[in-house]
Amino acid sequence: MAKKKIGGRGLKKRDLEQMVTGLFEENPGQALDLKEIFRRLHLASHPTKMVCMDVLESLLMDDYIKENPRNVYTLNAPSQVMEGIFHRKANGKNTIEPDGGEEPVLVAERNSMHAMDGDRVRVTMLARRKNHVREAAVTEILKRADKQFVGTLQVNKDYAYLLTEDRTLANDIFIPKANLKKGHSGDKAVVKIVEWPEGAKNPIGKVVDILGRTGENNAEMHAILAEFGLPYVYPKQVEQAADHIDPGITRQEISRREDMREVTTFTIDPRDAKDFDDALSIRQLKTNLWEVGVHIADVSHYVAEGSIIDREALKRGTSVYLVDRTIPMLPERLCNYICSLRPDEEKLTYSVIFHLNAKAEVKDWHLAHTVIRSDRRFTYEEVQAVLEAHHEASPEDYDSPGDRPLPAEGSEGARPAEDFAQEFIILNRMAKELRRRRFAAGAVDFDRQEVRFEIDETGHPESVYFKVAKDANKLIEEFMLLANRTVAESIGRVPRGQKAKVLPYRIHDNPDPQKLLNLSAFVSKFGHKLKTTGNRTEISRNLNRLLADVHGRREQNVVEMVTLRAMMKARYSTHNIGHYGLAFDYYTHFTSPIRRYPDLMVHRLLTRYAEGGRSANQDKYEALCDQCSDMEQVAQQAERASIKYKQVEFMSERLGQTFQGTISGVTEFGLYVEVDENKCEGFVPLRDLVGDYYVFDEKNYCLRGRRSHHAYNLGDPVRVQVARADLFRKQLDFKLVRE
Repeated sequence: MAKKKIGGRGLKKRDLEQMVTGLFEENPGQALDLKEIFRRLHLASHPTKMVCMDVLESLLMDDYIKENPRNVYTLNAPSQVMEGIFHRKANGKNTIEPDGGEEPVLVAERNSMHAMDGDRVRVTMLARRKNHVREAAVTEILKRADKQFVGTLQVNKDYAYLLTEDRTLANDIFIPKANLKKGHSGDKAVVKIVEWPEGAKNPIGKVVDILGRTGENNAEMHAILAEFGLPYVYPKQVEQAADHIDPGITRQEISRREDMREVTTFTIDPRDAKDFDDALSIRQLKTNLWEVGVHIADVSHYVAEGSIIDREALKRGTSVYLVDRTIPMLPERLCNYICSLRPDEEKLTYSVIFHLNAKAEVKDWHLAHTVIRSDRRFTYEEVQAVLEAHHEASPEDYDSPGDRPLPAEGSEGARPAEDFAQEFIILNRMAKELRRRRFAAGAVDFDRQEVRFEIDETGHPESVYFKVAKDANKLIEEFMLLANRTVAESIGRVPRGQKAKVLPYRIHDNPDPQKLLNLSAFVSKFGHKLKTTGNRTEISRNLNRLLADVHGRREQNVVEMVTLRAMMKARYSTHNIGHYGLAFDYYTHFTSPIRRYPDLMVHRLLTRYAEGGRSANQDKYEALCDQCSDMEQVAQQAERASIKYKQVEFMSERLGQTFQGTISGVTEFGLYVEVDENKCEGFVPLRDLVGDYYVFDEKNYCLRGRRSHHAYNLGDPVRVQVARADLFRKQLDFKLVRE
């Protein structure tokens, strides 16, 4: 006998809730979509289905069921006890990130047991209150994070405090006089929390290091590094180990290598660079065939795996580039002298040597340990000047701003750049062809201006200029990309049925489809269209078309910024998925072992495999890739913090001055505005928007007045006055100037 379908009138919500919970309990591991739920419960009428959806919403709020993906439900059987990483917030809305990738859970300050940001904790789930998010309480701190805090000391007669800039800590740190390490009021200090007694408002700490006086450039730059857990001094024992390395190159070593000392070779780098880790060589083999060598400093020859220098390099993962200094991955003796490809010095290199025709088609190539002798070091500006003088530069280069064409440091007396004009022209033509093919294959064209500061000998910013990638920069970029892609393909591309040997790849996933849809909706407000359907190459071409359309328009910067946010972050992994942004199926980092640890790993593995060695342990190298990816992100955060500090310092001398700007960010608390002439970004608090009550419209990226309906939109031009410059918080406040 057929079961009777249930209508909408006689079924109460309480009865339906029992039916729904019974369905999930009878099928605890099964994912059920709406259609299946309606079918199994025999819900036929529209009103009953709507009641059922209300029931499902209530069960979701109570964590009885979970939804993934949308409108697909499963019974949620969370453990009452979980372990994970604690994340502290200054507003008291702390969270725990559970193991296993579950959603973060709120931990109120009263239930935190004074856990610190990054601590590994055990929590117990609390009974959920109606219409409230789920909460947990810390029951045990399993492992303390090795976190230090940076701030300014305030020393009183009997005690002291660290006024911290860390936004994860709501309270200042109390420091007993015995733990001051001779610090004084106004000193910039690094402090470690030693205890946080139950019931105490402030944690108790001890001074680990005094960085100098607040406001002094060295102290502030060291404070930025310490804030992100980055080293600001090089360990003496590591430098001593580097001092014992013999820089000499024996005849026996040269005999084991391909000798390229007589081939025309040069480096092209920024004018203030000292670590030259790549060089190019070129010679003509016959008509329409050139040998182009991409020569990379052979760091692996000098740094043994597992040595004290290697361990320190792995810990750092990368060199860090602050506004006024470089914090190197390797000791200075290695990165600036022994390994650096300095002119007129014999150097050991690991090289990818190509045979290329005029169309930049690779006719042959091989990988070799080599010895070279660079004829000259060039700055990008010197090479660009030669290309422009011979009318070989791209048309847009002649009108673009950029670095001033200063000579390289220490290049006095060197051969004139014009002597190398023919080599530059050939390489530039090849690079343009490589670039053309790359974009035809679907690479995304992100060529954004970079802000640079001219600083005096004390580190004070005197002026701002923009670094623009011109043909000289792109020449080097294309040959480095070619080398990186080629060595990645040599390991990763294997015949069907064979397994590729382990190699760290530089991977970049496809954009998130939802973020692309959001981007499409956003750019439509400026009159642009972005089609988000199609294959990988079609979407890339659509993005490039959008970026070309906005070039030179007032919305260019903000559209480029939002487009970048739609992209995934590139990272390192032994599991290759290709590189979306570059449109490469195989890509790695081989060309900068002086400043990036993954390149050093790749050099070692390539050497091992060339000698017939077995594939490396994948788990080991995946863990190393994770470490390098993490340190890359930390280094970028520190670099951005140093730029922000210098922006605030630069604008602090311009209080009261007005500038034309563009709204670069919109939040529920106010507007971010970027000054057009120097790219310094400041904040306009919501309270300073007078004349109306403004509400944040997240969907439309704007603040809208309730009464006037006037809107401040992302990308709108505005005029601002510099109101406040807080160096302590690295915060710049603007005031809108009404025209």
